[in-house]
Amino acid sequence: MREALTFYIDGRWVAPSTSRVIDVTNPADAGIAGKVALGGQADVDAAVAAARRAFDSYSRSSVQERGELLDAIIAVYQKRADDLAAAVTAEMGAPAWLASAAQVPIGIGHLQIARQLLDSYRFSEQTGTTRLVKEPVGVCGFITPWNWPLNQIACKVAPAIAVGCTMVLKPSEVAPFSGQIFAEIMAEAGVPAGVFNLVHGDGPGVGAALSAHPDVDMMSFTGSTRAGVEVARAAAATVKRVHQELGGKSANIVLPSADLKAAVSGGVAAMMVNSGQSCNAPSRMLVQHARMAEAKAIAAETLAEQTVGRPESNAKLGPVVSEVQWNKIQRLIEAGIAEGASLVGGGPGKPDQLDDGYYVKPTVFADVTNDMTIAREEIFGPVLTILGYEDEEQAIAIANDTPYGLAAYVQGTGPEAEAVAGRLRAGQVYLNYPELDLTAPFGGYKQSGNGREWGAHAFGDFLEVKAVMGAAAQG
Repeated sequence: MREALTFYIDGRWVAPSTSRVIDVTNPADAGIAGKVALGGQADVDAAVAAARRAFDSYSRSSVQERGELLDAIIAVYQKRADDLAAAVTAEMGAPAWLASAAQVPIGIGHLQIARQLLDSYRFSEQTGTTRLVKEPVGVCGFITPWNWPLNQIACKVAPAIAVGCTMVLKPSEVAPFSGQIFAEIMAEAGVPAGVFNLVHGDGPGVGAALSAHPDVDMMSFTGSTRAGVEVARAAAATVKRVHQELGGKSANIVLPSADLKAAVSGGVAAMMVNSGQSCNAPSRMLVQHARMAEAKAIAAETLAEQTVGRPESNAKLGPVVSEVQWNKIQRLIEAGIAEGASLVGGGPGKPDQLDDGYYVKPTVFADVTNDMTIAREEIFGPVLTILGYEDEEQAIAIANDTPYGLAAYVQGTGPEAEAVAGRLRAGQVYLNYPELDLTAPFGGYKQSGNGREWGAHAFGDFLEVKAVMGAAAQG
């Protein structure tokens, strides 16, 4: 039984100010994975005060000092990799192989990239008689989700540490154990007291208090668009910077020049990673009407390879994170059937012999129109919709006909695919299923949020720019 019953504030593990404790559910069997304490205003106040005290000295630390600190964090993270993987599996149901091969490595990837960029990043530059100086924004509040917990923690913490910010992290109360271990890593690595703080809690108790706190200079939130709106509202009164990475309903356009089998099979497989619980998942596949029958056959064949099983098995998919999420996915699958989409495979209910956890049948719908519920709402589960189009213009119009704009995918020959990519309203466009580039800026258009994470662009979001006019050029 895992426990996350203390908070990390000002370099010490401290008891919460409240007595609220909730169970953390193991989605693999619906049992209890452990317990987490829920903090409140007093805990947030203490953590923010610690971060404010630490900011004066840490913001003036040298690039070399911050680089050495990142080196220490990376070393301890690597040492705790197995512990982190086991925690991710227990708290959100990621298959053990996925936790070890992707969930944990993506976190260290962000730390390593921040370390590599730090040595060459220009914090000052001369423009005529004006010196532009980039300074840390201040105390940052971080609210992170359960689906890729280490990815979202590390892609915020790494650039903040690199540029000289201090911070308070609230990891998801649904998946708190990886965040607890991350705090242990920061403590063992020797992060100065108050630079990194962790307070467990829920949105109303901790998230709202952190967002509204007058001594927090920036909020960075990853989660649903609905919750992101609440963070922005709470932050508005203090005019703090708000950075949001929110929902998505990403189109995957299969152009006539694409290899249909590779494009469709790759799209089905990509949709099912992490049981479909990725905000940038390619959830709307667009194929020509004339090739819909072929696409259905390929999708059905690929779907049969998407095995579901216990996290300790070699199955490609584990459970989804919770009963709430399972019920939402079932409602949307039923809506797809009721609204007349063709069920290629999968469907409602649980897979055979997996009755005691939150398992979902990998599902593909075809003959979907963009006004159907399953084409509009973010399902956040292993459900793919295939829509038809007549020509390239219509495909682009359908792809952009969404309130979201986090990611998009295009399959086809290079020049044609790049031309289409240029017309898609999305923060990232993936051409022909490339390798993931953690140095590429990550973030969205429209209701998918604002700001950018990952790589050098993330540094900029944690910096203020000061113009010193009349400054002499420096050697």
